[in-house]
Amino acid sequence: MADKVHIGTGFDVHPLIPGRRLVLGGVDIPFDRGLDGWSDADVLTHAIIDALLGAAALGDIGSHFPPGDPEYKDISSLILLKMVKDKLAEERWQIENVDATIVAEKPRLRDFIDRMREKLSQTLDITLSQVSVKASTTNQLGFIGQGEGMAAQAVALINEIK
Repeated sequence: MADKVHIGTGFDVHPLIPGRRLVLGGVDIPFDRGLDGWSDADVLTHAIIDALLGAAALGDIGSHFPPGDPEYKDISSLILLKMVKDKLAEERWQIENVDATIVAEKPRLRDFIDRMREKLSQTLDITLSQVSVKASTTNQLGFIGQGEGMAAQAVALINEIK
């Protein structure tokens, strides 16, 4: 019998506001604004969390870490990601790979992608080659293109642990 393999997708979006630090994939990015949200609003990590939870049919990020819960106020999304990784392990799932795309007009993210991949792979306890992070723009279209926010989408493949 073949291994049981599941795939999940995740998507997240947050507005950019002044007075907040910008965190993507657990990496602080120098910028004049940051993402607004209850936790650190790390849109990339949130999309990955949703992809992993979706692959295991365990709901979504909001059902596990509700906004408004004081326990999660300004928490690092990498802590939430580790909690999700541990939950998947309890449910007998191992992570095969994660592929994610950040959609942002500014700042340029190329110089930060490798560090994001490192932090995410370390948090998930998988190899660097199992984590892909890309960045794209909307060519100045829509709220993202006008610099009002950022989005991310992710896909994750998980495999049942025998």
